[in-house]
Amino acid sequence: MPRDFNTWLSGFRESIADYGYYTDFAKVHEHVQAMKVELNILNALVGSQNIENEFTALIRRYPEVLKCIPLLLAVRSCEIAAMDEDGEFIYDFASISLPVEQYAAFMRKTGLFDLLSNHIVHSLVDYATGVETGLDSNGRKNRGGHLMENLVAGHLEKAGFVWGENCFREMYLHEVTERFGLDLSALSHQGRTEKRFDFVVGTPGRVYGVETNFYSSSGSKLNETARSYKTLALEAAGIEGFSFVWFTDGRGWMNARHNLEETFDVMDHLYNIRDLENGIIGKVFV
Repeated sequence: MPRDFNTWLSGFRESIADYGYYTDFAKVHEHVQAMKVELNILNALVGSQNIENEFTALIRRYPEVLKCIPLLLAVRSCEIAAMDEDGEFIYDFASISLPVEQYAAFMRKTGLFDLLSNHIVHSLVDYATGVETGLDSNGRKNRGGHLMENLVAGHLEKAGFVWGENCFREMYLHEVTERFGLDLSALSHQGRTEKRFDFVVGTPGRVYGVETNFYSSSGSKLNETARSYKTLALEAAGIEGFSFVWFTDGRGWMNARHNLEETFDVMDHLYNIRDLENGIIGKVFV
C-alpha cells in the first residue's frame, strides 16, 4: 500500500536529545584539568596593580603558562593573528616566538589584563570551566548526528544484527566491494569519488547502504541532502543485490518538505523514527 507523504512527515519529532546532548562535562573537565597548573600560576596576577611587569616576569619564569591564554579568549588554536596601527602579528602560544613584551601587549589589547587586574574574575580555573562549557556547546551538532546514528544502531542490534559480522559502521564503497563483491562503481562515478555509509548491513540476499540524520532546525543543507540522496537512490536502483536506505527525522524538514517529498516519491526505503519503532528494520533487512 503506497505511503502518504504528509502523514509520514507529520510524525517527525521535535528533538531526540538525551541528557548528555547539551554539554559533555567530562570533556569540559578534562580540557580544564590539562591546563589547571598553568591557570593557577596565571591566577597570581588577579588583582595585580603592576600587571604588565608582573606578567612579563611570570612568563620568563614559567613560559608554559602561555598555552592557556587562547582558552581565556575561547580560542582553540595555539596561534592567534591580530593587527592594529602598531602592526600585524602572529602570536604562538605553544612557545615564545615574539618578545615577551609583545605578549604583554596582546594581553592588554585583548582586555585580558583588565579581566585580571580589576578582579572581574577571581579564579581562572572557574572562568576556564565556563569558557569550555560554552565551547562545548558547538559540539551539539555533531552529538545530534550521533544521536540518530545511535538510535538506528540500537534498532539494528534489537533486530539481531551483529557488528563486524553482518552489520558495519562507517564503511566506504571500496570496503563494501571488497567484503561483499558488489560493483558499486555507479555510486562512485567510476571510482572518482569515495562515498562512506553510516552503516552497511548484509543479509543472505542483499546488501544495504544506510544513511542517518536528524535535523531539528532548517537550513540550505537539508535541500542539498534531499537532492543528493535522491540521486544516490536512483543510482543504487540499478545495482543488483544492493539497496540504499535512509533514516531521517526532525522538524527542520518542515521548511524543506518539497525537496524531501521529491526524494520520498522515488525512494523505496526512506524512513523516520516512527517507522523504526514500528519494526521497519525487521521488514526491510531481509
